[in-house]
Amino acid sequence: MSESTALTSSESTINDERATRRAKRKALIEQGINPYPISSTITAFARDLETQYGSLEDGAATEDSYTVAGRIRAYRRQGKVCFIVLEDKTGTIQLFLRINNMSEQDWNLLLQLDLGDIIQATGVIVRTRRGQLSVSVTKLVLLSKSVRPLPEKFHGLSDREIRYRQRYVDLIMNPEVRDVFRKRSHIISLIRRFMENQGYLEVETPMMHQILGGANARPFTTHFNALDCDFYLRIATELPLKRLIVGGMDRVFEIGRQFRNEGMDLTHNPEFTSMEAYCAYSNLQGMKELTEQMFQLIAQDVCGCEKGSEIITYQDKRVNMSGTWRSVALSDVASEVVGEKINMDTPVEHLRALCDKHEISWEESWGAGKLLFEIYDELGEQTLQDPTFVCDYPAEVSPLSKRKDEDPRLTDRFELVICGHEYANAFSELNDPVDQAQRFMAQVKAKGMGDDEAMGYDYDYVRALEYGMPPTGGIGYGIDRMIMLFCDQPSIRDVLLFPQMKPESISKDDIAAQVDNS
Repeated sequence: MSESTALTSSESTINDERATRRAKRKALIEQGINPYPISSTITAFARDLETQYGSLEDGAATEDSYTVAGRIRAYRRQGKVCFIVLEDKTGTIQLFLRINNMSEQDWNLLLQLDLGDIIQATGVIVRTRRGQLSVSVTKLVLLSKSVRPLPEKFHGLSDREIRYRQRYVDLIMNPEVRDVFRKRSHIISLIRRFMENQGYLEVETPMMHQILGGANARPFTTHFNALDCDFYLRIATELPLKRLIVGGMDRVFEIGRQFRNEGMDLTHNPEFTSMEAYCAYSNLQGMKELTEQMFQLIAQDVCGCEKGSEIITYQDKRVNMSGTWRSVALSDVASEVVGEKINMDTPVEHLRALCDKHEISWEESWGAGKLLFEIYDELGEQTLQDPTFVCDYPAEVSPLSKRKDEDPRLTDRFELVICGHEYANAFSELNDPVDQAQRFMAQVKAKGMGDDEAMGYDYDYVRALEYGMPPTGGIGYGIDRMIMLFCDQPSIRDVLLFPQMKPESISKDDIAAQVDNS
Protein backbone atom coordinates (compact mmCIF):
# COMPACT_ATOMS: atom_id res chain seq x y z
CA MET A 1 0.00 0.00 0.00
CA SER A 2 1.41 3.42 -0.94
CA GLU A 3 1.83 6.14 1.69
CA SER A 4 -0.90 8.31 0.11
CA THR A 5 -3.29 5.34 0.02
CA ALA A 6 -2.51 4.58 3.67
CA LEU A 7 -3.17 8.18 4.68
CA THR A 8 -6.45 8.24 2.77
CA SER A 9 -7.50 4.97 4.39
CA SER A 10 -6.58 6.31 7.84
CA GLU A 11 -8.55 9.53 7.28
CA SER A 12 -11.52 7.49 6.07
CA THR A 13 -11.43 5.41 9.26
CA ILE A 14 -11.24 8.57 11.39
CA ASN A 15 -14.22 10.07 9.57
CA ASP A 16 -16.26 6.88 10.10
CA GLU A 17 -15.43 7.00 13.81
CA ARG A 18 -16.28 10.71 13.95
CA ALA A 19 -19.68 9.99 12.42
CA THR A 20 -20.35 7.31 15.05
CA ARG A 21 -19.35 9.59 17.88
CA ARG A 22 -21.38 12.50 16.54
CA ALA A 23 -24.39 10.19 16.44
CA LYS A 24 -23.81 9.41 20.13
CA ARG A 25 -23.60 13.12 20.84
CA LYS A 26 -26.90 13.68 19.09
CA ALA A 27 -28.54 10.79 20.96
CA LEU A 28 -27.45 12.23 24.29
CA ILE A 29 -28.96 15.62 23.44
CA GLU A 30 -32.21 13.93 22.40
CA GLN A 31 -32.25 12.18 25.80
CA GLY A 32 -31.99 15.52 27.54
CA ILE A 33 -28.34 15.03 28.52
CA ASN A 34 -26.01 17.96 27.83
CA PRO A 35 -22.71 16.46 26.59
CA TYR A 36 -20.96 19.76 27.41
CA PRO A 37 -22.35 20.92 30.80
CA ILE A 38 -21.42 24.34 32.12
CA SER A 39 -20.01 23.27 35.49
CA SER A 40 -17.98 20.49 37.04
CA THR A 41 -16.61 19.44 40.42
CA ILE A 42 -13.27 18.02 41.52
CA THR A 43 -12.42 17.19 45.14
CA ALA A 44 -9.33 15.00 44.59
CA PHE A 45 -6.59 14.19 42.09
CA ALA A 46 -5.15 10.81 41.15
CA ARG A 47 -1.68 11.33 42.63
CA ASP A 48 -3.06 12.61 45.93
CA LEU A 49 -5.31 9.56 46.28
CA GLU A 50 -2.41 7.22 45.50
CA THR A 51 -0.38 8.90 48.23
CA GLN A 52 -3.15 9.07 50.82
CA TYR A 53 -4.31 5.47 50.35
CA GLY A 54 -1.00 3.86 49.48
CA SER A 55 -1.24 1.54 52.51
CA LEU A 56 -4.80 0.36 51.83
CA GLU A 57 -4.82 -3.42 51.73
CA ASP A 58 -5.94 -5.54 48.76
CA GLY A 59 -9.71 -6.08 48.79
CA ALA A 60 -10.27 -3.33 51.39
CA ALA A 61 -12.91 -0.60 51.07
CA THR A 62 -13.36 2.78 52.74
CA GLU A 63 -16.30 5.07 53.24
CA ASP A 64 -14.31 8.06 51.99
CA SER A 65 -16.07 9.63 49.00
CA TYR A 66 -14.37 11.82 46.39
CA THR A 67 -15.15 13.35 43.01
CA VAL A 68 -12.52 13.02 40.30
CA ALA A 69 -12.52 14.19 36.70
CA GLY A 70 -10.39 13.64 33.63
CA ARG A 71 -10.05 11.95 30.26
CA ILE A 72 -10.90 8.31 29.58
CA ARG A 73 -7.68 6.53 28.56
CA ALA A 74 -8.87 2.93 28.79
CA TYR A 75 -12.33 1.38 28.90
CA ARG A 76 -13.30 -2.25 29.57
CA ARG A 77 -16.83 -3.50 30.15
CA GLN A 78 -17.68 -7.02 31.36
CA GLY A 79 -21.40 -7.58 31.77
CA LYS A 80 -22.53 -5.77 34.90
CA VAL A 81 -19.04 -4.47 35.72
CA CYS A 82 -16.97 -1.80 33.97
CA PHE A 83 -13.39 -0.56 34.44
CA ILE A 84 -12.22 2.87 33.25
CA VAL A 85 -8.73 4.32 33.48
CA LEU A 86 -9.15 8.05 34.11
CA GLU A 87 -6.29 10.49 33.51
CA ASP A 88 -6.09 13.90 35.18
CA LYS A 89 -3.25 16.42 35.38
CA THR A 90 -1.43 14.37 38.05
CA GLY A 91 -1.69 10.84 36.68
CA THR A 92 -4.22 8.03 36.30
CA ILE A 93 -6.66 6.25 38.57
CA GLN A 94 -9.04 3.37 37.95
CA LEU A 95 -12.81 3.78 38.11
CA PHE A 96 -14.66 0.64 39.21
CA LEU A 97 -18.29 0.70 38.10
CA ARG A 98 -21.00 -1.84 39.00
CA ILE A 99 -24.61 -1.77 37.83
CA ASN A 100 -25.88 -2.23 41.41
CA ASN A 101 -24.09 0.92 42.64
CA MET A 102 -25.34 3.30 39.95
CA SER A 103 -28.60 4.76 38.71
CA GLU A 104 -30.04 3.34 35.51
CA GLN A 105 -29.39 6.62 33.68
CA ASP A 106 -25.72 6.70 34.74
CA TRP A 107 -25.19 3.05 33.84
CA ASN A 108 -26.75 3.58 30.42
CA LEU A 109 -24.47 6.58 29.94
CA LEU A 110 -21.58 4.12 29.74
CA LEU A 111 -22.93 2.95 26.37
CA GLN A 112 -22.37 6.44 24.97
CA LEU A 113 -18.79 6.85 26.22
CA ASP A 114 -15.62 6.54 24.15
CA LEU A 115 -11.88 6.78 24.68
CA GLY A 116 -10.98 10.45 24.96
CA ASP A 117 -14.23 11.56 26.57
CA ILE A 118 -13.87 13.77 29.65
CA ILE A 119 -15.98 12.62 32.58
CA GLN A 120 -16.61 13.28 36.26
CA ALA A 121 -17.04 10.41 38.71
CA THR A 122 -18.04 10.33 42.38
CA GLY A 123 -17.48 7.33 44.64
CA VAL A 124 -15.65 5.77 47.57
CA ILE A 125 -12.04 4.64 47.61
CA VAL A 126 -11.41 0.89 47.42
CA ARG A 127 -8.56 -1.40 46.52
CA THR A 128 -9.51 -4.34 44.32
CA ARG A 129 -8.49 -7.87 45.16
CA ARG A 130 -5.83 -7.57 42.47
CA GLY A 131 -4.34 -4.59 44.29
CA GLN A 132 -5.57 -1.73 42.09
CA LEU A 133 -6.56 1.46 43.94
CA SER A 134 -9.93 2.52 42.54
CA VAL A 135 -12.88 4.83 42.90
CA SER A 136 -16.02 2.72 43.26
CA VAL A 137 -18.35 4.95 41.29
CA THR A 138 -21.87 5.87 42.39
CA LYS A 139 -22.38 8.94 40.19
CA LEU A 140 -21.15 9.57 36.64
CA VAL A 141 -21.32 12.80 34.59
CA LEU A 142 -20.15 13.40 31.01
CA LEU A 143 -18.26 16.71 30.87
CA SER A 144 -17.11 16.75 27.24
CA LYS A 145 -17.92 14.33 24.42
CA SER A 146 -14.89 13.65 22.22
CA VAL A 147 -16.11 13.41 18.62
CA ARG A 148 -12.68 12.78 17.09
CA PRO A 149 -10.83 9.60 18.08
CA LEU A 150 -7.39 9.78 19.64
CA PRO A 151 -4.63 8.19 17.57
CA GLU A 152 -3.65 4.70 18.65
CA LYS A 153 0.06 5.42 18.23
CA PHE A 154 1.59 8.84 18.41
CA HIS A 155 5.31 8.25 18.85
CA GLY A 156 8.18 8.32 16.37
CA LEU A 157 9.84 10.66 13.92
CA SER A 158 7.20 10.14 11.23
CA ASP A 159 4.64 11.90 13.43
CA ARG A 160 6.74 14.94 14.30
CA GLU A 161 5.00 17.41 11.98
CA ILE A 162 1.59 16.30 13.26
CA ARG A 163 2.84 16.54 16.83
CA TYR A 164 4.02 20.13 16.37
CA ARG A 165 0.96 21.21 14.36
CA GLN A 166 -1.54 19.48 16.65
CA ARG A 167 0.26 20.11 19.92
CA TYR A 168 -2.97 19.47 21.83
CA VAL A 169 -2.93 15.83 20.68
CA ASP A 170 0.78 15.56 21.43
CA LEU A 171 0.13 16.72 24.99
CA ILE A 172 -2.73 14.25 25.42
CA MET A 173 -0.81 11.25 24.11
CA ASN A 174 2.69 11.93 25.43
CA PRO A 175 2.93 12.66 29.17
CA GLU A 176 6.67 13.31 28.81
CA VAL A 177 5.86 16.27 26.53
CA ARG A 178 3.64 17.77 29.22
CA ASP A 179 6.54 17.35 31.65
CA VAL A 180 8.84 19.36 29.35
CA PHE A 181 6.45 22.30 29.32
CA ARG A 182 5.87 22.12 33.06
CA LYS A 183 9.65 22.29 33.43
CA ARG A 184 9.74 25.21 31.01
CA SER A 185 7.29 27.16 33.15
CA HIS A 186 9.24 26.26 36.29
CA ILE A 187 12.59 27.31 34.79
CA ILE A 188 11.23 30.70 33.70
CA SER A 189 9.76 31.26 37.17
CA LEU A 190 13.10 30.25 38.67
CA ILE A 191 14.95 32.73 36.44
CA ARG A 192 12.53 35.49 37.37
CA ARG A 193 12.95 34.86 41.12
CA PHE A 194 16.74 34.66 40.73
CA MET A 195 16.88 38.02 38.96
CA GLU A 196 14.62 39.66 41.54
CA ASN A 197 16.82 38.29 44.34
CA GLN A 198 19.79 39.89 42.57
CA GLY A 199 18.05 43.26 42.82
CA TYR A 200 16.82 43.49 39.21
CA LEU A 201 13.49 45.11 38.36
CA GLU A 202 11.34 43.39 35.73
CA VAL A 203 10.00 45.80 33.11
CA GLU A 204 8.04 45.70 29.86
CA THR A 205 9.05 47.57 26.72
CA PRO A 206 7.28 48.02 23.35
CA MET A 207 6.86 45.09 20.95
CA MET A 208 6.77 47.43 17.93
CA HIS A 209 9.72 49.67 17.06
CA GLN A 210 9.96 52.51 14.57
CA ILE A 211 13.71 51.96 14.11
CA LEU A 212 15.42 48.61 13.73
CA GLY A 213 17.99 48.17 16.51
CA GLY A 214 19.52 46.08 19.26
CA ALA A 215 20.74 43.26 17.00
CA ASN A 216 21.66 42.38 13.46
CA ALA A 217 18.62 40.58 12.08
CA ARG A 218 16.03 40.75 9.33
CA PRO A 219 12.74 42.06 10.79
CA PHE A 220 9.03 41.48 10.38
CA THR A 221 7.27 44.67 9.24
CA THR A 222 3.76 45.77 10.12
CA HIS A 223 1.70 48.90 9.52
CA PHE A 224 0.43 51.09 12.35
CA ASN A 225 -2.88 52.43 11.01
CA ALA A 226 -3.40 55.10 13.70
CA LEU A 227 0.00 56.65 12.91
CA ASP A 228 -0.04 55.71 9.21
CA CYS A 229 3.52 54.41 9.24
CA ASP A 230 5.41 51.13 9.17
CA PHE A 231 6.80 49.60 12.34
CA TYR A 232 9.06 46.62 13.01
CA LEU A 233 8.25 43.80 15.37
CA ARG A 234 11.13 43.98 17.81
CA ILE A 235 14.26 41.94 17.19
CA ALA A 236 15.70 42.80 20.62
CA THR A 237 14.84 44.73 23.79
CA GLU A 238 18.32 46.23 24.21
CA LEU A 239 17.90 49.89 23.33
CA PRO A 240 14.70 50.55 25.33
CA LEU A 241 16.21 48.82 28.38
CA LYS A 242 19.39 50.89 28.19
CA ARG A 243 17.30 54.05 28.02
CA LEU A 244 16.00 52.99 31.46
CA ILE A 245 19.58 52.70 32.72
CA VAL A 246 20.11 56.31 31.59
CA GLY A 247 16.98 57.21 33.53
CA GLY A 248 18.38 55.83 36.78
CA MET A 249 16.76 52.39 36.91
CA ASP A 250 20.07 50.72 37.72
CA ARG A 251 19.12 47.04 37.34
CA VAL A 252 16.44 46.00 34.85
CA PHE A 253 15.48 42.85 32.98
CA GLU A 254 12.78 41.76 30.56
CA ILE A 255 11.61 38.28 29.55
CA GLY A 256 9.68 38.41 26.31
CA ARG A 257 9.17 37.48 22.70
CA GLN A 258 11.45 38.60 19.87
CA PHE A 259 10.74 38.31 16.15
CA ARG A 260 13.36 37.73 13.46
CA ASN A 261 12.30 37.09 9.90
CA GLU A 262 14.88 34.41 9.29
CA GLY A 263 15.24 30.66 8.80
CA MET A 264 14.18 27.76 11.00
CA ASP A 265 16.40 24.92 12.18
CA LEU A 266 17.09 22.91 15.33
CA THR A 267 18.04 26.01 17.34
CA HIS A 268 16.19 28.82 15.54
CA ASN A 269 12.53 29.83 15.37
CA PRO A 270 11.42 33.20 13.93
CA GLU A 271 9.44 33.89 17.13
CA PHE A 272 11.42 33.15 20.27
CA THR A 273 11.80 34.11 23.93
CA SER A 274 14.79 35.94 25.34
CA MET A 275 15.77 37.63 28.55
CA GLU A 276 17.88 40.77 28.48
CA ALA A 277 19.34 42.26 31.65
CA TYR A 278 21.34 45.45 32.31
CA CYS A 279 23.22 46.42 35.43
CA ALA A 280 24.63 49.91 35.98
CA TYR A 281 28.16 50.18 37.38
CA SER A 282 28.85 46.59 36.30
CA ASN A 283 30.87 45.13 33.44
CA LEU A 284 31.56 41.92 31.56
CA GLN A 285 32.88 40.16 34.68
CA GLY A 286 29.62 40.93 36.47
CA MET A 287 27.68 39.33 33.61
CA LYS A 288 29.87 36.21 33.76
CA GLU A 289 29.20 35.79 37.47
CA LEU A 290 25.46 36.38 36.99
CA THR A 291 25.37 33.73 34.27
CA GLU A 292 27.33 31.10 36.18
CA GLN A 293 25.14 31.51 39.26
CA MET A 294 21.88 31.35 37.30
CA PHE A 295 22.79 28.27 35.25
CA GLN A 296 24.13 26.47 38.30
CA LEU A 297 20.94 27.25 40.24
CA ILE A 298 18.79 25.81 37.44
CA ALA A 299 20.98 22.69 37.27
CA GLN A 300 20.53 22.19 41.02
CA ASP A 301 16.78 22.83 41.07
CA VAL A 302 15.67 21.22 37.80
CA CYS A 303 18.30 18.53 37.21
CA GLY A 304 18.88 17.57 40.83
CA CYS A 305 22.59 18.43 40.86
CA GLU A 306 24.40 18.99 44.14
CA LYS A 307 25.80 22.45 44.74
CA GLY A 308 29.38 22.54 43.49
CA SER A 309 28.83 19.53 41.23
CA GLU A 310 26.52 20.89 38.53
CA ILE A 311 27.04 18.23 35.85
CA ILE A 312 24.21 17.48 33.43
CA THR A 313 23.77 15.40 30.28
CA TYR A 314 22.61 16.97 27.04
CA GLN A 315 22.01 14.66 24.07
CA ASP A 316 24.41 12.08 25.52
CA LYS A 317 27.09 14.73 26.13
CA ARG A 318 28.42 15.40 29.61
CA VAL A 319 28.28 19.12 30.43
CA ASN A 320 30.16 20.36 33.50
CA MET A 321 28.66 23.64 34.75
CA SER A 322 30.37 23.70 38.13
CA GLY A 323 33.00 26.17 39.26
CA THR A 324 34.29 29.12 37.24
CA TRP A 325 33.87 28.70 33.50
CA ARG A 326 36.61 29.00 30.87
CA SER A 327 37.08 32.32 29.08
CA VAL A 328 38.87 32.35 25.71
CA ALA A 329 39.47 34.93 22.97
CA LEU A 330 37.53 34.47 19.72
CA SER A 331 40.78 34.65 17.75
CA ASP A 332 42.26 31.81 19.83
CA VAL A 333 39.30 29.53 19.02
CA ALA A 334 39.60 30.45 15.34
CA SER A 335 43.34 29.76 15.46
CA GLU A 336 42.78 26.32 16.97
CA VAL A 337 40.46 25.19 14.18
CA VAL A 338 42.58 26.45 11.26
CA GLY A 339 45.83 25.22 12.77
CA GLU A 340 47.69 28.52 12.80
CA LYS A 341 47.72 31.76 14.76
CA ILE A 342 45.32 34.33 13.31
CA ASN A 343 44.09 37.59 14.78
CA MET A 344 43.28 41.20 13.87
CA ASP A 345 46.84 41.67 12.60
CA THR A 346 46.52 38.86 10.07
CA PRO A 347 46.38 40.31 6.52
CA VAL A 348 42.90 40.40 5.01
CA GLU A 349 44.15 38.50 1.97
CA HIS A 350 45.30 35.60 4.12
CA LEU A 351 42.01 35.52 6.05
CA ARG A 352 40.15 35.42 2.72
CA ALA A 353 42.36 32.52 1.61
CA LEU A 354 41.54 30.63 4.81
CA CYS A 355 37.84 31.23 4.19
CA ASP A 356 38.21 29.87 0.65
CA LYS A 357 40.11 26.84 1.95
CA HIS A 358 37.29 26.02 4.37
CA GLU A 359 34.49 26.93 1.92
CA ILE A 360 33.35 29.98 3.90
CA SER A 361 31.71 32.70 1.82
CA TRP A 362 33.01 36.26 2.19
CA GLU A 363 32.43 39.69 0.71
CA GLU A 364 34.84 42.37 -0.54
CA SER A 365 33.61 44.91 2.02
CA TRP A 366 34.53 42.71 5.00
CA GLY A 367 37.54 43.70 7.06
CA ALA A 368 39.75 41.45 9.19
CA GLY A 369 37.28 41.51 12.09
CA LYS A 370 34.33 40.22 10.08
CA LEU A 371 36.46 37.55 8.34
CA LEU A 372 37.88 36.41 11.67
CA PHE A 373 34.38 36.19 13.11
CA GLU A 374 33.13 34.11 10.17
CA ILE A 375 35.97 31.60 10.60
CA TYR A 376 35.12 31.28 14.29
CA ASP A 377 31.38 31.12 13.66
CA GLU A 378 31.55 28.50 10.92
CA LEU A 379 34.29 26.31 12.35
CA GLY A 380 35.15 27.15 15.94
CA GLU A 381 31.89 27.49 17.84
CA GLN A 382 30.87 23.86 17.26
CA THR A 383 34.06 22.60 18.96
CA LEU A 384 33.13 24.03 22.40
CA GLN A 385 31.26 21.64 24.70
CA ASP A 386 31.53 22.69 28.36
CA PRO A 387 30.34 26.25 29.15
CA THR A 388 32.80 28.69 27.57
CA PHE A 389 32.82 32.49 27.48
CA VAL A 390 34.14 33.40 24.02
CA CYS A 391 35.51 36.95 24.39
CA ASP A 392 37.14 39.83 22.48
CA TYR A 393 34.80 40.13 19.49
CA PRO A 394 35.85 42.47 16.67
CA ALA A 395 34.18 45.91 16.78
CA GLU A 396 33.14 45.30 13.17
CA VAL A 397 30.54 42.76 14.35
CA SER A 398 29.71 44.43 17.71
CA PRO A 399 28.07 47.82 17.07
CA LEU A 400 26.76 48.26 20.63
CA SER A 401 29.73 47.11 22.73
CA LYS A 402 32.57 49.12 24.28
CA ARG A 403 35.97 48.90 22.66
CA LYS A 404 38.79 47.36 24.65
CA ASP A 405 41.27 49.90 26.00
CA GLU A 406 44.28 47.83 24.96
CA ASP A 407 43.02 47.26 21.40
CA PRO A 408 40.14 49.42 20.10
CA ARG A 409 39.66 47.06 17.17
CA LEU A 410 38.16 44.59 19.68
CA THR A 411 35.20 44.94 22.02
CA ASP A 412 34.54 43.93 25.61
CA ARG A 413 32.01 41.27 24.69
CA PHE A 414 31.43 37.57 25.24
CA GLU A 415 29.10 34.89 23.95
CA LEU A 416 28.36 31.87 26.12
CA VAL A 417 28.74 28.65 24.13
CA ILE A 418 27.69 25.20 25.35
CA CYS A 419 27.68 22.05 23.21
CA GLY A 420 28.47 24.13 20.12
CA HIS A 421 25.53 26.53 20.53
CA GLU A 422 25.23 30.12 21.74
CA TYR A 423 23.18 30.68 24.89
CA ALA A 424 24.01 34.26 25.86
CA ASN A 425 25.54 37.43 24.43
CA ALA A 426 27.00 40.04 26.77
CA PHE A 427 28.66 43.46 26.50
CA SER A 428 30.30 46.08 28.56
CA GLU A 429 27.80 48.48 27.09
CA LEU A 430 28.90 51.33 24.85
CA ASN A 431 28.05 54.62 26.57
CA ASP A 432 30.04 57.11 24.49
CA PRO A 433 27.41 58.93 22.38
CA VAL A 434 29.92 60.06 19.75
CA ASP A 435 31.28 56.54 19.23
CA GLN A 436 27.74 55.17 19.17
CA ALA A 437 26.63 57.70 16.56
CA GLN A 438 29.56 56.76 14.35
CA ARG A 439 28.76 53.05 14.64
CA PHE A 440 25.11 53.69 13.80
CA MET A 441 26.27 55.55 10.69
CA ALA A 442 28.41 52.56 9.73
CA GLN A 443 25.30 50.37 10.06
CA VAL A 444 23.31 52.77 7.88
CA LYS A 445 26.06 52.57 5.28
CA ALA A 446 26.00 48.77 5.43
CA LYS A 447 22.22 48.80 4.98
CA GLY A 448 22.64 51.05 1.94
CA MET A 449 25.03 48.48 0.51
CA GLY A 450 22.41 45.75 0.81
CA ASP A 451 22.79 44.39 4.35
CA ASP A 452 19.16 43.66 5.32
CA GLU A 453 20.20 42.83 8.87
CA ALA A 454 21.98 46.12 9.62
CA MET A 455 20.48 48.51 12.17
CA GLY A 456 19.02 51.92 11.51
CA TYR A 457 20.22 55.20 12.96
CA ASP A 458 18.46 55.70 16.30
CA TYR A 459 18.67 59.46 16.96
CA ASP A 460 16.72 59.25 20.21
CA TYR A 461 19.01 56.57 21.62
CA VAL A 462 22.11 58.66 20.92
CA ARG A 463 20.31 61.62 22.50
CA ALA A 464 19.71 59.48 25.61
CA LEU A 465 23.42 58.61 25.77
CA GLU A 466 24.25 62.31 25.52
CA TYR A 467 22.62 62.75 28.94
CA GLY A 468 25.10 60.21 30.32
CA MET A 469 24.82 56.46 30.93
CA PRO A 470 26.95 54.93 33.71
CA PRO A 471 29.30 52.02 33.00
CA THR A 472 26.90 49.13 32.39
CA GLY A 473 27.05 45.40 31.93
CA GLY A 474 24.37 43.91 29.71
CA ILE A 475 23.42 40.41 28.61
CA GLY A 476 20.80 38.61 26.55
CA TYR A 477 19.86 34.95 27.02
CA GLY A 478 18.13 32.61 24.59
CA ILE A 479 15.48 31.20 26.92
CA ASP A 480 14.27 28.53 24.49
CA ARG A 481 17.78 27.15 24.08
CA MET A 482 18.21 27.12 27.85
CA ILE A 483 15.01 25.06 28.12
CA MET A 484 16.39 22.68 25.46
CA LEU A 485 19.59 22.29 27.48
CA PHE A 486 18.03 21.64 30.88
CA CYS A 487 15.21 19.46 29.50
CA ASP A 488 17.59 17.53 27.18
CA GLN A 489 15.58 18.26 24.03
CA PRO A 490 17.21 18.11 20.56
CA SER A 491 15.09 20.74 18.79
CA ILE A 492 13.76 24.18 19.65
CA ARG A 493 10.39 22.95 18.39
CA ASP A 494 10.30 20.49 21.25
CA VAL A 495 10.28 23.33 23.80
CA LEU A 496 7.85 25.66 21.98
CA LEU A 497 4.19 24.86 22.50
CA PHE A 498 3.31 26.23 19.08
CA PRO A 499 6.38 26.36 16.78
CA GLN A 500 6.05 28.06 13.42
CA MET A 501 4.80 25.69 10.69
CA LYS A 502 3.99 25.93 7.01
CA PRO A 503 0.28 26.75 6.56
CA GLU A 504 -1.89 23.64 6.56
CA SER A 505 -3.94 22.97 3.43
CA ILE A 506 -7.62 22.82 4.44
CA SER A 507 -10.24 22.02 1.79
CA LYS A 508 -13.94 22.84 1.69
CA ASP A 509 -14.62 19.14 2.25
CA ASP A 510 -12.54 19.24 5.44
CA ILE A 511 -14.63 22.15 6.72
CA ALA A 512 -17.86 20.49 5.64
CA ALA A 513 -16.94 17.40 7.66
CA GLN A 514 -16.84 19.55 10.81
CA VAL A 515 -20.14 21.34 10.16
CA ASP A 516 -23.32 19.72 11.40
CA ASN A 517 -25.71 19.82 8.44
CA SER A 518 -28.41 17.85 10.19
